[in-house]
Formats: sequence, C-alpha cells, structure tokens
Amino acid sequence: MVRNYTQAVVENFLGNAPDWYKLTIVGFLVANPLLLLTAGPEITGWAFVLEFIFTLAMALKCYPLQPGGLLAMEAIIMGLTSPATVYHKIEANLEVLLLLIFMVAGIYFLQGLLLHVFTRLLLGIRSKIALSLMFSFVAAFLSAFLDALTVTAVVITVGVGFYGIFHKVASGKKFDDEHDHTEDSTLDPRYESELEQFRAFLRSLMMHAAVGTALGGVMTMVGEPQNLVIASRSSWTFVEFFFRMSPVTIPVFLTGLLTCIVLEKFKWMGYGAEMPENVRRVMTEYAEHEEAKRGPKEKAALWAQGLVAVWLVIALGLHLAAVGLIGLSVIVLATVFTGVIEERRIGHAFEEALPFTALLAVFFAIIAVIYDQGLFTPLINHILAMEGNIQTTFLYLANGALSAISDNVFVATVYIEEVQRAWHNGVITRDIYDELAVAINTGTNIPSVATPNGQAAFLFLLTSALAPLIRLSYGRMVLMALPYTISMTLVGLLMIVEGLDPLTEWMYDQGLINHHVVQEAAAEHGKPAAGHH
Repeated sequence: MVRNYTQAVVENFLGNAPDWYKLTIVGFLVANPLLLLTAGPEITGWAFVLEFIFTLAMALKCYPLQPGGLLAMEAIIMGLTSPATVYHKIEANLEVLLLLIFMVAGIYFLQGLLLHVFTRLLLGIRSKIALSLMFSFVAAFLSAFLDALTVTAVVITVGVGFYGIFHKVASGKKFDDEHDHTEDSTLDPRYESELEQFRAFLRSLMMHAAVGTALGGVMTMVGEPQNLVIASRSSWTFVEFFFRMSPVTIPVFLTGLLTCIVLEKFKWMGYGAEMPENVRRVMTEYAEHEEAKRGPKEKAALWAQGLVAVWLVIALGLHLAAVGLIGLSVIVLATVFTGVIEERRIGHAFEEALPFTALLAVFFAIIAVIYDQGLFTPLINHILAMEGNIQTTFLYLANGALSAISDNVFVATVYIEEVQRAWHNGVITRDIYDELAVAINTGTNIPSVATPNGQAAFLFLLTSALAPLIRLSYGRMVLMALPYTISMTLVGLLMIVEGLDPLTEWMYDQGLINHHVVQEAAAEHGKPAAGHH
C-alpha cells in the first residue's frame, strides 16, 4: 500500500512531464540549500536564475508556472528575497497584469469579427505571395494595438477551423456533421496528398502571421507585455513610445515583409506551398453556407464588434486610460451589444490569459531575487562604462541572445530595472536611459523570433491544438523562423548602431518626442534627475 501511494505521488508530481525533467527539478530543489551554505547567496542567486531559464527553455516539456513557482517559493524560504519585495515588484507592474487579464479577455469577445476578416482574406486573395504578405501585415497591425497572444489565438482559431472543415469533407461528411479532425483513419485516400499540401500551406501562413505579431508587437506599448513594462518605467505615452522605437522598428518591419516575399517567391525553408484548388472549393462552399445561416442578429453583433474595435484603437491612441482599463471597457461594451451576459460564457474569456498572468507573477519573484542580490549590477555597470553606440549595441545583442533562449518579458524586465536604477542613482542621464530603453525593447522583441522560447506568441502556436494537425514541430519552427531571425536582427542592429542618434535628434527637432524628466520616479530614490536639456 505504501509503495502504491509513493508511486502515485511520483506520478502526480509535475504530471506528464518526462521522468528526467522531474528528477532535474528535484535536483535543483535539493542542491540550492546546499549551494547557499557552501557558496553564498550571490552564487545561489545565479543558480536560481539559470534554473528558471531552464524551465522556460523546456516549456514544451512542462508549463513553466509549476517548476518556476517551486523555485520562486524556495528562494523566498531561503531568504534570497522576501514576500514584501515580490509584492512590490508585482505592484509596480500592475498595469502589465491588467493588460494580460482584461485586454486579452476583451479581444476574446471580438473574435467573431477577426475571424470574419481573416476568412475573407484567405478566400479573397488567390496569390500565395500576396496572401502571405497580407497575413503578416494584418497580424502586425492587430498586434500593434492588441496583444500578440490574442492575435495568435485568432489566427490559430482560423487555422483549426479551416483544417477541420476540409478534413470533415475529406472524410465523407457534411458541414454540419459531428467530426473529430484529429483522427485520420476516416480519410478518403484520394484526399491524402491534398491534405498534406494543405498542411504545408497552413504552416507557412501561421509562421508568417506569427512573425507578423513580432513585427507589430515591438512598435507600441501594448504590443508585448515587456513593452508596457518599459513604457511605464519611462513614463512614455502610447504615441511617444511609437516614435521612440520607430528608427529601429519601421526598417525592421519593412525587412520582415520583404523577407516574407522572398521566402514565398523562392519557396525556401518550407515556404511557398499553394492552397489546393479542391480545398479552396470546399472553403468557398463553407463560407457561403455560413453566410446563408447568418441572420440580422449575427450581423448586428459583427457591426457592434467593429465599433468596439474602433473605440479600442481611439482609446489606446489617445491614452485615455491605463491599457488594462481600456480592455475592461472592451469587455463591457462587447458583451453588452452582442448579448453575452451569462457568467459562464464571460468566464471562458479569461482562460487564455490567466496562466500566463500567473507565470508573469513568478517572473517578478525571480526578478526580486536578482534585485535583492544585485546579480546584474556588475554587468550593467560594465555596459554603462562603455562609450557611445557600443552601449546600445551590446545591450541590443545581449538582450537578443538571452531572449532567444529564455523569455523576452523576463529579460526585458530585468534589464530595464537595472538601467532605471542607474539613472535614478545619477550614473547616466535621462537621454542615455531613453536610448538604452530602446535597445532593450528592440533587442528582446526582434532577435527573439529565433526560437519559440523567446516569443510567447510562437510558444502559444507551438503548444496549440493546431500544431500537431499541420505537423509543426519545434525544430521545423526554428528552421522556418531562421531567415526572419537573420534579416530582422541585422537590420535592427544596423539601425541601433547607425540610425538611432540622428533620427532621434530629428524627432526632437520636429517635436515628436521631448527631452523630459520623470520627477516622481527620481524623487522616490532621493536623487536629482540628471542630464536633461
């Protein structure tokens, strides 16, 4: 009996994660106290950081919340940080948490409109190059105003829906029949080759759209969670954030679109597959079938969602309220005018964002360890001792490399806190701080497309129900992202090195951005705000 219970406890620990992964996490938990006794808090703090990065890198084996949470709890118990510090870090980043909770949930109630738009694109554009370009552009545009995870969720829903429709027809069923599209045993052999080509077609579209979310997400303060962290630390408005980043983000955006065209034109790295004509015929028939079923009530709901989307763009552009509160207003307006008033249906909207919100809270616990132990202070001091563009260049590359193997939210939050501390302590001027903040934001957003670990949207796509259907593995995703990684990273680096200073000065002259001082932030630390015009 004891043996049975012991075996049950072992099997329950971290669920279906591989045994080697479970043993590794247990090894971390056992080794950390011994390391504290023998090597001291600084070395142990670095061990916690590396262990947490390991859980992020192994996110496909086990969602990082559970193992990362265990490590964070152990760090607090061992005295490397305190609950008060963790709470302070979470409190300082409340706007980011509200963004994830309310904005993602708000967009859930606009999915009908977004699905309608993407469906029209998929069927209305016959050229694969034009379609890929449009998917990337639309994903970028939406990610600039919404959250990249939300946009990816919409694209995944479109992909699953279209795959399921053709799979159903290829299995000899009608549109309204029940069907399990994960089961291939019912497929008509005549459709197997077309289905394989359709998978390749969807894979390329999903990757173009995922990269598009990175291209648009880096441009605005709401595009990615770390953007909001940086914007709030810097007291930048929505408009100012856009202009601050534009010397790097606009050339990178154009480079991404050009890369999309080249990949589809020359059919490199798994791109270039066309939609089979038989699939297009089935999709068109299904769209006509759905349109015939759509009555006045459904059409009115689509119009309502469109008006709410316009309100969202206006509210964000004018910075009428904190981003999370704007998201809450979207929830209210979208549900009021589409008839969604049941608590159960509203609850589904929060399922997507809350796990990542909880994981972000664990991030802040690890950041509290870094803060209390001063782990990154020597590296930041080394960077700040550099001169001219070498500072921003090194920070861009360092953030890019770390983000590709861990997580860009985690890396950006760590670095911006250290740079902000240097500014508050009078080590750097506010103008230098602004340039370093641009390097941190672009560094964590652009090179991180290299792996699913670096971009939450990529990881979300890889762990979605669509990935196994279209045969999108970790290795295949890295390979398909490689051309984008190289071209976008190099252009971003070029603009950091050569274009940031002159373009920033030009924007100062045009009044697009200002030399400004954040008096409140400096006052908190009892330091004068130095180095401003």
